[in-house]
Amino acid sequence: MADAPEKEELNTPEAAAKSAAPQRQQVELDESALIASYANFCRVTGTPEELIIDFALNTQPVGVQQGAIKVSQRIILNYYTAKRMLAALQVSVQRHEAAFGNLEIDFQKRMLPSVRQQG
Repeated sequence: MADAPEKEELNTPEAAAKSAAPQRQQVELDESALIASYANFCRVTGTPEELIIDFALNTQPVGVQQGAIKVSQRIILNYYTAKRMLAALQVSVQRHEAAFGNLEIDFQKRMLPSVRQQG
């Protein structure tokens, strides 16, 4: 009978979640061959098996595009990795916005306060 409280604890939703949750592992990264690039443009395409993300530097982000945007990096992911990356990016952006404010991705809306100040 002394074991009954322990069995009850194992049957709680919290205990089940703890036992089912995957353990986080420390991953060692070798960055000796790392090449960092800047991108202000990305395009996502895909197949039923993979997502393809192209990164580029758009040297003319405002106005009419003159010529092709030269893609510098292409990352190909399976959908499982893409979903993990989506979650990690969402957490990172939420933390940034909590610290520094909302990130407006519509360029025209970002420019409105500047135009008003000049006029």
